[in-house]
Amino acid sequence: MSHDLHTEFMALAISLAKQGLGKTQPNPVVGAIAVKDSVVIGSGFHAKAGKDHAEVLALKEAGAGAKGSTLYITLEPCGHVGKTPPCVDLILSSGVTKVVVASSDPNPLVNGKGLAVLRSHGIEVVEDVLRLQAEALNTGFFSRMTKNLPYVRSKIASSIDGRTALANGDSQWITSEASRQDVQQWRARACAILTGVGTIHKDNPRLNVRNLDESDQPFRVIADTHLSIDPEAQILKQKNIILMFCNDPHNKASQLEAQGVRLIPITSKDNRIDLEVLMQQLASLAFNEVLVESGPTLNGQLLELGLVDELIIYQAPIIMGGNANPLFHHPIMTSMEQKIRLKQIDIRQFGEDLRMIMQVIKA
Repeated sequence: MSHDLHTEFMALAISLAKQGLGKTQPNPVVGAIAVKDSVVIGSGFHAKAGKDHAEVLALKEAGAGAKGSTLYITLEPCGHVGKTPPCVDLILSSGVTKVVVASSDPNPLVNGKGLAVLRSHGIEVVEDVLRLQAEALNTGFFSRMTKNLPYVRSKIASSIDGRTALANGDSQWITSEASRQDVQQWRARACAILTGVGTIHKDNPRLNVRNLDESDQPFRVIADTHLSIDPEAQILKQKNIILMFCNDPHNKASQLEAQGVRLIPITSKDNRIDLEVLMQQLASLAFNEVLVESGPTLNGQLLELGLVDELIIYQAPIIMGGNANPLFHHPIMTSMEQKIRLKQIDIRQFGEDLRMIMQVIKA
């Protein structure tokens, strides 16, 4: 089969994988299609951890027709027993003669092993078809597997002069309803939404996803060094709440735990939560993607420590003035060598606003 056809069918598998975004954690999103005589005879995507993997669904739909077919998968098939049986076993028994994958699986339990098994049984394997496009769907999974850190996006709404709130704290609303609606998709695909207790004190947000069942909401993680949060805060009336703290001078821990809040102690650094340890803790909870929705202090600290991978900035066509809060509270730079470089990934319009997605370039 030609390279062009490989690309065409893999693009279809990638489009299927996208349907799992925000639903499969801690697993990656994966799509698969079975093709015979240039006709798709089976397709599927991984919908939830513990449910059938994409290639299993595609082969089940293909049935007996899978014999002699080509299987396209966006991620290397597993060869170990997890919550489901090894996918390579079904591929071998199905009679598939060629497997085309977009990317190898960074999970040490899988990495290269699944493809090696297929090759050892005489199945032709083609790799790296639309690899970058496929890996872009699983940046968090790849980050957690290779760096022991989640992939972190900071979402910020700002004026055209780079301000995020007036000096008196007023910030509702800087951006349009169209921008705020777009934020919902980023919240929905995140395993966790991270904020600081200062944002809870100031805005009393819920940080939930509209029109999504409570059980399907992402975890909300609050960095609260001294456990100063108001137990009546709106965010605490929901499920999936984690408070990360260093000490409890106000003796609130028992009350918060009784409310269903999970408390996780974190070591301190410079009299505040050690954010590097916090991120490692989030990775240990199997969180792939984290969306930060906070004020300039936490945003600046995370950026300074190199813990932010991507910025999502919604810029409104307004000017808020010099005494308003900036995007980041960041140490003063005295040389251009200290600048933080960004790579523009995407820019598009929502209502009157511009949404800019930028990747942080790290040394």
